[in-house]
Amino acid sequence: MAAVAVRAVELGKTYRIGERQSYQTARDAIAAAARRRLRRPNERRHAGPPGRSAVDHEWIWALEDVSFELDEGEVLGIIGRNGAGKSTLLKILARITEPTKGHAVITGRIGALLEVGTGFHPELTGRENITLNGAILGMRRAEIDRKFDDIVTFAGVERFIDTPVKRYSTGMHARLAFAVAAHLEPEILIVDEVLAVGDAAFQKRCMGKMGEAARSGRTVLFVSHNLAAIESLCGRAIWLDGGRSVADGSSSDVVSRYLSSSLSVLSDHLWPDPDLAPGNERVRIRRAQVRPEGGNPDDEISVTTPFVIEFEYWNMRAGAHLNLSLHVYNEQGVVVFNAVPTEEGAWQGRPFPRGLFRDTCHVPADLLNDGLHRIELLVVEDLSRVIHRMEDVLVFEVRDADDNRDGWYERRPGTVRPRLAWETEHLLPVDSGGHGDG
Repeated sequence: MAAVAVRAVELGKTYRIGERQSYQTARDAIAAAARRRLRRPNERRHAGPPGRSAVDHEWIWALEDVSFELDEGEVLGIIGRNGAGKSTLLKILARITEPTKGHAVITGRIGALLEVGTGFHPELTGRENITLNGAILGMRRAEIDRKFDDIVTFAGVERFIDTPVKRYSTGMHARLAFAVAAHLEPEILIVDEVLAVGDAAFQKRCMGKMGEAARSGRTVLFVSHNLAAIESLCGRAIWLDGGRSVADGSSSDVVSRYLSSSLSVLSDHLWPDPDLAPGNERVRIRRAQVRPEGGNPDDEISVTTPFVIEFEYWNMRAGAHLNLSLHVYNEQGVVVFNAVPTEEGAWQGRPFPRGLFRDTCHVPADLLNDGLHRIELLVVEDLSRVIHRMEDVLVFEVRDADDNRDGWYERRPGTVRPRLAWETEHLLPVDSGGHGDG
């Protein structure tokens, strides 16, 4: 029977809304630790920090009564919407923050990658930060020296290893941070959304490294919105919602429950008042809609239906150069395609006056596979600067078409299912000996 690597017991964490956490002196921290040891167990059960009443201030539970056990060598995925408590849980397990109530028992050395470039000093070079970060994570100097070349190669920053990391891109930060944490070879590896940054090759290396860690018997906790990665890497998953654990089981079952509950069809939104509409001082969104070509948002979209994605928005600044960027995801969190108005000839490259605009993206039939899809909207200024982002602004379902099965009655694999042109030609007859005439 495998030993327990992580045991979480009724973990809870509260935060005061709008409060900035102040820094403590070493004396304050020691005194607070002493008070916690002397406090009776039942004093930890409250709706706010010790000595505070829930009615005196506005507090929220970022995490509440989360309990689970994780055996050595087990790979656990943690899923949920933004704000569900995933990162809070990992920070408690990594000993970065203390729970308001409950406790966690960790057996083994932890390597944690919770934020891009965590622990990096911007003025130090990549080489110096590897040494510093490795020491912070518990690596001996000889171990760092032995693994240095592998870390640099994995991160792909050979040319910039002696450059201060303040000049690194976000992707370079992510690659180097993950490389250091992964090559620490801890008994427990904690990773939070590392696949959100970096190119496809880097993401593949990350998945391979985490899979290697799991096969070698190390314990992995992995938070990601990429549900395909969760199902591929993790045998077990926990779904957090509103700070609570609502499902714990095989990754395929938990992901299926999460998708059916969290992605309701939302194909039409209207915000008629610009003062209350989502956006900022540069742009405000009036309408978001997905519908069949020539139809209504309530009409069905099948795999054979051409449809449009339409946005209306107020440009609030005269002379702005705007364009929209749409990311369409399938229900596993995989980007199916990104659409930008490069073929739009009327306004692209021209300064926008103040006023209401409409952008319509036409999606052809026989492109998407059946299933739920969601759309992320980015409003971009000057072709490079994102000035407003809306996740899951639209959610719609593409249904299978009965007349499009061609004798195949199971769900077709893949993120897309285009109808492609085929040609079959008879080139040569074959004699009884299996050879052509010529």
